[in-house]
Amino acid sequence: MSNDTAEITALVERWARAVHEGDLAGVLADHTDDIVMFDVPPPEQGVRGIDAYRATWPPFFDWQRQGACFEIDTIEVTAGDRVAFAQALLRCADADTLRTDPDQRLRLTLGFRREEGRWQVAHEHHSFTLHP
Repeated sequence: MSNDTAEITALVERWARAVHEGDLAGVLADHTDDIVMFDVPPPEQGVRGIDAYRATWPPFFDWQRQGACFEIDTIEVTAGDRVAFAQALLRCADADTLRTDPDQRLRLTLGFRREEGRWQVAHEHHSFTLHP
Protein backbone atom coordinates (compact mmCIF):
# COMPACT_ATOMS: atom_id res chain seq x y z
CA MET A 1 0.00 0.00 0.00
CA SER A 2 1.42 3.38 -0.99
CA ASN A 3 1.77 6.22 1.51
CA ASP A 4 -1.02 8.14 -0.29
CA THR A 5 -3.33 5.13 -0.21
CA ALA A 6 -2.63 4.58 3.48
CA GLU A 7 -3.13 8.28 4.27
CA ILE A 8 -6.46 8.40 2.41
CA THR A 9 -7.66 5.14 3.96
CA ALA A 10 -6.89 6.49 7.43
CA LEU A 11 -8.67 9.76 6.59
CA VAL A 12 -11.82 7.87 5.51
CA GLU A 13 -11.69 5.68 8.60
CA ARG A 14 -11.40 8.76 10.86
CA TRP A 15 -14.32 10.38 9.02
CA ALA A 16 -16.52 7.28 9.38
CA ARG A 17 -15.67 7.02 13.08
CA ALA A 18 -16.56 10.72 13.53
CA VAL A 19 -19.89 10.15 11.75
CA HIS A 20 -20.64 7.15 13.96
CA GLU A 21 -19.77 9.15 17.10
CA GLY A 22 -21.76 12.22 16.04
CA ASP A 23 -18.56 14.31 16.09
CA LEU A 24 -19.35 17.19 13.72
CA ALA A 25 -15.86 18.72 13.90
CA GLY A 26 -14.37 15.34 12.98
CA VAL A 27 -16.82 14.92 10.10
CA LEU A 28 -15.89 18.35 8.70
CA ALA A 29 -12.14 17.84 9.08
CA ASP A 30 -10.24 17.19 5.87
CA HIS A 31 -13.01 18.59 3.63
CA THR A 32 -12.48 21.47 1.20
CA ASP A 33 -14.41 24.71 1.60
CA ASP A 34 -16.00 24.05 -1.81
CA ILE A 35 -17.09 20.46 -1.05
CA VAL A 36 -19.87 19.07 -3.26
CA MET A 37 -22.00 16.28 -1.76
CA PHE A 38 -24.73 14.20 -3.33
CA ASP A 39 -26.58 12.46 -0.52
CA VAL A 40 -29.43 9.99 -0.13
CA PRO A 41 -31.94 12.59 1.13
CA PRO A 42 -32.76 15.75 -0.85
CA PRO A 43 -31.87 18.12 -2.27
CA GLU A 44 -31.53 16.28 -5.58
CA GLN A 45 -28.96 18.78 -6.85
CA GLY A 46 -26.74 18.09 -3.82
CA VAL A 47 -25.16 20.55 -1.47
CA ARG A 48 -22.26 22.84 -2.23
CA GLY A 49 -19.85 24.42 0.22
CA ILE A 50 -18.72 23.51 3.70
CA ASP A 51 -21.56 25.45 5.38
CA ALA A 52 -24.25 23.55 3.45
CA TYR A 53 -22.39 20.28 4.09
CA ARG A 54 -22.24 21.06 7.83
CA ALA A 55 -26.00 21.66 7.93
CA THR A 56 -26.79 18.16 6.61
CA TRP A 57 -25.29 16.29 9.56
CA PRO A 58 -27.37 17.16 12.67
CA PRO A 59 -30.53 15.38 11.37
CA PHE A 60 -28.43 12.32 10.50
CA PHE A 61 -26.90 12.30 13.99
CA ASP A 62 -30.41 12.49 15.49
CA TRP A 63 -31.46 9.43 13.46
CA GLN A 64 -28.27 7.57 14.27
CA ARG A 65 -28.69 8.11 18.05
CA GLN A 66 -31.79 5.93 17.79
CA GLY A 67 -29.52 2.89 17.40
CA ALA A 68 -28.25 2.99 13.83
CA CYS A 69 -24.76 1.98 12.79
CA PHE A 70 -22.27 3.59 10.40
CA GLU A 71 -19.33 1.26 9.75
CA ILE A 72 -16.97 0.74 6.81
CA ASP A 73 -17.30 -2.73 5.30
CA THR A 74 -14.87 -2.40 2.38
CA ILE A 75 -12.77 0.41 0.95
CA GLU A 76 -10.63 0.80 -2.16
CA VAL A 77 -8.42 3.82 -2.91
CA THR A 78 -6.81 5.00 -6.15
CA ALA A 79 -4.37 7.88 -5.77
CA GLY A 80 -2.48 10.03 -8.24
CA ASP A 81 -0.16 12.92 -7.49
CA ARG A 82 -2.85 15.60 -6.99
CA VAL A 83 -6.21 13.80 -7.14
CA ALA A 84 -7.53 10.54 -5.77
CA PHE A 85 -10.78 8.71 -5.19
CA ALA A 86 -12.08 6.13 -2.76
CA GLN A 87 -15.03 3.83 -3.09
CA ALA A 88 -16.46 2.11 -0.07
CA LEU A 89 -19.39 0.09 1.16
CA LEU A 90 -20.71 0.86 4.64
CA ARG A 91 -23.21 -0.64 7.02
CA CYS A 92 -25.56 2.28 7.58
CA ALA A 93 -28.90 1.20 8.98
CA ASP A 94 -30.98 0.75 12.08
CA ALA A 95 -31.28 -2.62 13.81
CA ASP A 96 -34.63 -3.49 12.15
CA THR A 97 -33.24 -2.86 8.67
CA LEU A 98 -30.13 -4.91 9.39
CA ARG A 99 -32.33 -7.77 10.62
CA THR A 100 -34.52 -7.77 7.52
CA ASP A 101 -31.80 -6.86 4.99
CA PRO A 102 -28.40 -7.76 6.49
CA ASP A 103 -26.62 -7.28 3.15
CA GLN A 104 -27.78 -3.69 2.61
CA ARG A 105 -24.83 -1.34 2.20
CA LEU A 106 -24.45 2.40 1.71
CA ARG A 107 -22.33 3.10 -1.36
CA LEU A 108 -19.78 5.87 -0.82
CA THR A 109 -17.56 7.56 -3.39
CA LEU A 110 -15.11 10.26 -2.33
CA GLY A 111 -13.02 12.53 -4.56
CA PHE A 112 -9.86 14.04 -3.08
CA ARG A 113 -7.53 16.89 -3.96
CA ARG A 114 -4.05 17.31 -2.52
CA GLU A 115 -3.93 20.87 -1.21
CA GLU A 116 -1.07 22.36 0.76
CA GLY A 117 0.53 18.93 1.08
CA ARG A 118 -2.48 17.04 2.42
CA TRP A 119 -5.45 15.16 1.04
CA GLN A 120 -8.88 16.77 1.36
CA VAL A 121 -12.34 15.57 0.34
CA ALA A 122 -13.70 17.73 -2.48
CA HIS A 123 -16.58 15.46 -3.57
CA GLU A 124 -18.74 13.04 -1.61
CA HIS A 125 -21.52 10.82 -2.94
CA HIS A 126 -23.74 8.47 -0.90
CA SER A 127 -26.35 6.12 -2.34
CA PHE A 128 -28.35 2.97 -1.69
CA THR A 129 -29.61 0.52 -4.28
CA LEU A 130 -33.37 0.52 -4.73
CA HIS A 131 -35.11 -2.66 -3.66
CA PRO A 132 -38.34 -3.63 -5.42
